[in-house]
Amino acid sequence: MTRQQVLRQVELVERVKSYDPDVDEDALNRAYVFVTHVHGAQQRASGDPYYSHPIQVAGILTELKLDQATILTALLHDVIEDTDTPISEIERLFGEKVAHLVDGVTKLSQLELKSERSKQAENFRKLFMAMSQDIRVLLVKLADRLHNMRTLHFFKDEAKRRRIAGETMDIYVPLAERIGLHRFKEELEDLAFREINPDARDSILTRLGFLKERGEDLTGKVIDRLKRDLAEEGIDAWISGRIKSAYSIWRKMQKRNVAFEQLSDIMAFRVMVKDIAECYQVLGVLHSRYPVVPGRFKDYISTPKPNGYKSLHTGLMGPEQQRIEVQIRTQQMQEYADLGVAAHWSYKQGVPNVDGRQYRWVRELLDILDHASDPEEFLEHTKLEMFQDQVFCFTPRGEIVALPRGSCPVDFAYSVHSELGDTCVGAKVNGRVVPLRYALQNGDQVQVMTSRGQTPSPDWENFCVTGKARARIRRFIRQKKRGEYMELGREVINRRFKEEGLEATEKGLAGVLAKFRLDQVDDLYAEVGAGNLTGREVMLAVFPGLKEKQRQSRQATAIERVFKKTVDRTKHRNGIPIDGLIPGMAVHYAHCCHPLKGDRIVGIVNTGKGVTVHTIDCETLEAFQDMPERWIDLSWNHDRDADEDLQVGRLHLVVSNEPGGLGNLSTVIGKHGGNISNLKFTNRKPDFFEMLVDVEVKDAKHLVDIIAALRASPSVSSVDRQRG
Repeated sequence: MTRQQVLRQVELVERVKSYDPDVDEDALNRAYVFVTHVHGAQQRASGDPYYSHPIQVAGILTELKLDQATILTALLHDVIEDTDTPISEIERLFGEKVAHLVDGVTKLSQLELKSERSKQAENFRKLFMAMSQDIRVLLVKLADRLHNMRTLHFFKDEAKRRRIAGETMDIYVPLAERIGLHRFKEELEDLAFREINPDARDSILTRLGFLKERGEDLTGKVIDRLKRDLAEEGIDAWISGRIKSAYSIWRKMQKRNVAFEQLSDIMAFRVMVKDIAECYQVLGVLHSRYPVVPGRFKDYISTPKPNGYKSLHTGLMGPEQQRIEVQIRTQQMQEYADLGVAAHWSYKQGVPNVDGRQYRWVRELLDILDHASDPEEFLEHTKLEMFQDQVFCFTPRGEIVALPRGSCPVDFAYSVHSELGDTCVGAKVNGRVVPLRYALQNGDQVQVMTSRGQTPSPDWENFCVTGKARARIRRFIRQKKRGEYMELGREVINRRFKEEGLEATEKGLAGVLAKFRLDQVDDLYAEVGAGNLTGREVMLAVFPGLKEKQRQSRQATAIERVFKKTVDRTKHRNGIPIDGLIPGMAVHYAHCCHPLKGDRIVGIVNTGKGVTVHTIDCETLEAFQDMPERWIDLSWNHDRDADEDLQVGRLHLVVSNEPGGLGNLSTVIGKHGGNISNLKFTNRKPDFFEMLVDVEVKDAKHLVDIIAALRASPSVSSVDRQRG
């Protein structure tokens, strides 16, 4: 393992001067000397002086012809983290702009975080924040990672090498692709692939070597033939060819589930012409002379990738009867394909607007950052946002929206605007109404239907795939669930105190917060609503003088008291009203008895999950006879409009096995305003069907009316409400 030769001071300065004659040589020289001094005797795993790393990172960025501030940042990027130098010293010596960039690249090594994953997530969180203010932070970070990957083999710890390689593949490769830095992307992929799956890489390289030996002039023959074809049409083009990278080939093998020998498009050719018109002219010539591989044509000129990449891609059965991929582009497109966003920092163009928020994907990552509950969730959603193939859809106005493959209309809505996603109630795709979980396809035109009263549904998280959508939905669930826990907990505490002739005052509750290790009274309400604390525990903390005998007596009669109140009250209810709460948040309707508005109900507290609502005659309640502290008296709020929400009631039916029997069943239910949401056959006989039917209804009375109508139907032998 040979060590890399450190780029000398004069060589670094000359590299920058070669593309920027007006560079401040003094600043570069001072930074070079400064970094060698402050890093001193520190060493890398290779045994090289530590300062060799930032110097090599700066050298990598000179290949991209980046501006002076970026080169200075590369030289200084590890000074804050790995030495005692404060950021103020960087600002004093090299200016505010460079200090700001250095701070953006610096890791949060001082944070005392719970795990290595949390530390990694927090570092990425800060990187994205800094990147949003100046995209050059990302360019330095990518060059930093590239040099670290080039020297990864010096680490003796195999697990550490694999972790770093996996992190590179998960985060830095997609980031390089997002900003169009293809040169970095391919090398990072190959270096990470070498560590993650060395056997697969070596096998592919061996086979590629064999192919080159067997037909080393094949690439040259294809290029010559393509040049002749285009010259005959008066097109002067520059053509090059190459074998695709080992990782690219391996990924194709995995995606298509084929062996190496079955791949026929491992050769890629690039045709460069003077303008866009000639790009399409070349495409016409090639398509008229060679068979086209179906499904392999992509027009990234009319529809550029999110990173700005433009080119025409097509698959052909080309010269020599070899399946090939051809990329057609201009010189300007080629420069951007190689350097991506870094192409904007050429000294000839000056420094453009460096605000990272101009890039749509950066704005979306910032939105995820705003709505993620912690760094690890942010990292999870960030990977979702970056690490998937894409589909391109259109708004009704014809604007293009790029989404990960597998996205649904809810993902589309959130991608257009957060508020559009929050209020989404339905969607039309290509003029046809589709379910919200519909998987969007390339070219779909999507129209989102909204309602002011709509809020994100917890169910959406089950089928949304974009990080932005999932982060927004999770944030809403967190906020709404906490609010409902607080509301429920406040009612539980107040009623528990009232039953003992006591009053739960804010001052009294605030006085016991320290005992429960909580900061605010609202936190106490939320803990009780979530079932982590009981109203009795809070009451005894506020009034510790209550006698043990009284506490035992009250505990022993808890179930009896709740049960009696629930059974006896038919007109006036004093139980905690629940139908203002969203099912699935603080309250959950039991699937064993399917309680409906109008039923007599009782609640069972589930630690950390709120309350499960049962009908008072549910057989499941027998399992909680020895746990009186978990029983809560509940009620329906009869002041609310019963038409607001539909609930599911379950019926057990025996239906005659005759033509039209099921049709009559659904007709009766539909005529009486019910909607069948699920149906399951439990027994089949030659003369009858036995089944369970879930019906959406307004309340218990509505279900009783439907049962009565079904009993009058000649095809229904029997019908009862299912309780278990």
